[in-house]
Amino acid sequence: MRRPSPLMLNLGLAGLVLLLACLSLTAGRVWVPWNAWVDSSDPRWAIIFDLRIPRTILGVLVGIALGASGAALQGYTRNPLADAGVLGISSMAALGGVLSLYFGLTISSPWLLPAMAIGGAGMGVVLLLMIAGRTSGIVTFVLAGVVLQTIATAGTALALNLAPTPWAVLEIVNWLMGAVADRSVDEVRLAAPFVLAGVAVLLAVGRGLDALTLGETGAASLGIDLSRTRVVIAVGVALAVGASVAVSGVIGFVGLVVPNLMRPMVGARPGALIIPSALAGAVLILAADIAVRLTPSAAEVKLAVAMAAIGGPFFLVMLARLRRRLA
Repeated sequence: MRRPSPLMLNLGLAGLVLLLACLSLTAGRVWVPWNAWVDSSDPRWAIIFDLRIPRTILGVLVGIALGASGAALQGYTRNPLADAGVLGISSMAALGGVLSLYFGLTISSPWLLPAMAIGGAGMGVVLLLMIAGRTSGIVTFVLAGVVLQTIATAGTALALNLAPTPWAVLEIVNWLMGAVADRSVDEVRLAAPFVLAGVAVLLAVGRGLDALTLGETGAASLGIDLSRTRVVIAVGVALAVGASVAVSGVIGFVGLVVPNLMRPMVGARPGALIIPSALAGAVLILAADIAVRLTPSAAEVKLAVAMAAIGGPFFLVMLARLRRRLA
């Protein structure tokens, strides 16, 4: 099978994102026809501009953040199972956000929620690489992620247990159950600068990721500063993942699924995988979000639940393939 050129691949994915974004603006429990866009007296006009547009933009931003972060982590660690959600980085970001909600810091400034989430994600990346190392085996890396997940889950459970009021518990639980529904323009303003900055930072290390396919010695011989690359990736993942978790809660498996789907179309160039994975992440989030709106249930299924249903089996298949390959 002939691979598409990088330009054609990215253009095709961008077109698919645009198509799904248009569908996202119209699909839901209430279908909104396009003629409602030009009639401000139509009651559905408010649905479009107050609910659907922020939800769609956030879906794109979250997908871009998680897809690009997964591609960068897999390229740096040379591990196809590396992902912010699977390895506990998203959970550490969630812990930072939960602490900001628990202590009521968001009352004084809404920017403290993404700041705390970004700090938690950054700490998660650093701890993960410290525990597992850069060249660890798959089992060691997954176990390191389990350690981070356990720490973050314990901290979140403690915050819920000690929450001062039932309303605080409800706020934290609703935020943790990842979704992009019922978000406003304020959340878009909070997330967009950090997500775009994080992805831009990750794109800057594309050459380093490509060089690492030769191993650390080979990369160093090409003039790649491995310590700087590690710091830059930590900053980029922290910004992108932390900001996405701050506005949507924990949505897992996006960074695991899309890089592995895009890799056969890109080849053995981890740096070239970041943009296709970012666009494919947006495609996956938008498609899943449209699907959860159309499920015939009394309450809308959370986006994180839908992604777990997709990503869980995919993760098991990946583990089985890697086991056969290593056997």
